[in-house]
Amino acid sequence: MASLFHLFFLLSLSLSLSLALCRVKDPSESPGTTTTLDVTAALRKTTQALAFDPHTAHRQLLDKEIKTTTLRFSASTATLSLQLYPRDFLPLPNFTTTHKDYESLTLARLRRDSDRVRSIFARVAIVNNGFDSRAPRAAAMPGSIRGTIVSGSSQGIGEYFSRVGIGRPAKPQFMVLDTGSDVSWVQCLPCTDCYKQADPIYDPTGSDTYTPLRCFSELCLSATNSACRNATCHYQVVYGDGSFSIGELAAETLTIGNAPPIENVAMGCGFDNEGTFVAAGGLLALGTGALSFPSHLPSHSFTYCLVDRDTPGTSIIDFGPPTAQPEASTITTKLLRSKKIRTFYYLELTGISVGGTKLAIPPSALAMDSDGSGGVILDTGTAVSRLNKQVYEPLREAFVNGTRHLSPGTGPGIFDTCYNMPPMKRVQVPSVVFHFGEGKELRLRPNNFLMPVDSKGNFCLAFAKTPSPLNIIGNVQHQRMRVVIDMENSIVSFTPNKC
Repeated sequence: MASLFHLFFLLSLSLSLSLALCRVKDPSESPGTTTTLDVTAALRKTTQALAFDPHTAHRQLLDKEIKTTTLRFSASTATLSLQLYPRDFLPLPNFTTTHKDYESLTLARLRRDSDRVRSIFARVAIVNNGFDSRAPRAAAMPGSIRGTIVSGSSQGIGEYFSRVGIGRPAKPQFMVLDTGSDVSWVQCLPCTDCYKQADPIYDPTGSDTYTPLRCFSELCLSATNSACRNATCHYQVVYGDGSFSIGELAAETLTIGNAPPIENVAMGCGFDNEGTFVAAGGLLALGTGALSFPSHLPSHSFTYCLVDRDTPGTSIIDFGPPTAQPEASTITTKLLRSKKIRTFYYLELTGISVGGTKLAIPPSALAMDSDGSGGVILDTGTAVSRLNKQVYEPLREAFVNGTRHLSPGTGPGIFDTCYNMPPMKRVQVPSVVFHFGEGKELRLRPNNFLMPVDSKGNFCLAFAKTPSPLNIIGNVQHQRMRVVIDMENSIVSFTPNKC
């Protein structure tokens, strides 16, 4: 009898274990509803960011000056590759700001970010409305150049810098790289007024290829604010804090590392410049306009990959057709063009999911309307993504509902959804997914939408609400992704974890 009892017990136990192992998983546990934030690793990077040594980085730059850019060349195509230095990790001891703690570093970043966003919104409003009565006007410049001042000094400061050779023979200059600008320029001698920069101020008389543009040349006519003086084309770029660059528009040669020089690139030679442009000698414009740098290349496309904002390393940007084949994880969407403003890169974003549920966002809240307002742009100079009310409020509500297990935290005024997580090493948070046309989905890493704001464990949702109809996808949301701007085929592609 005992043997029969033991046999029955073992059979029952075996059946119970089998049922437990084969049970249907609860829908709330299905893949895609949550993701894991590594709190410990994120806080460790905040310490690394403060420990950056610009003196060591500067010595490394000097040792590898020639190797900082490379060229991959074949008979059919050439791809230029530049290293991008984040503003907070420039290898220039005399131009690097030391912050007492990570909170002060965050506040400095957010001040620049707010300026940048105001600049973009003002420019779009001016173009769409013809004239924005709230925007001040620039003072007249001799030669009849008159333009509207655009809010935001960071429009000229930028977040990423690189080394570019100007003229022939090439003179290396630190330049801001900016996807939100169409006019490239550099400070030039003789200077009526020039701000302090890291490299010697460029002297166009020392270049064999510097050629002032004639007044009625195609490139001069493409400039938004230009005028004719002594039969040559002059330009003006003005920023909202009073910063500006004014000078002569010329065709010049640019050199990237050991690559063959690129001739006849439109470049402003600024004789009168004021502003806080950090160490840069000028700005290399990467917008979609006729004067931008990519428009002078055989292929107007480029590829970039930005490392995490707290990693004191360099990012990469390649100019030319994509060299890497799309992977299984590559997501593509349409690159759209505004009828009124050519500078920005507009995307076809169709929706957002939080915690595995697609949000009830009206299609019109993400679309560009017939007059060119609204829509979604991708911008490397903006850090925190800005979403209009109809997009942001459903996103925030869904995220808050999925994080009730987390303790509330504090953060800067731009953020209204923050959490305090110092005792936690890893924490589950709702997933965030961008939806594009044809059912394509881009799943964000938790570090792409939750960012530390201090070293004490406070993290904030890295989106902010804006009254503007325009939505901006900032660099936090696409760090550690290979992004391809394919102008020939009018697509943008994202490949996660490919920096």
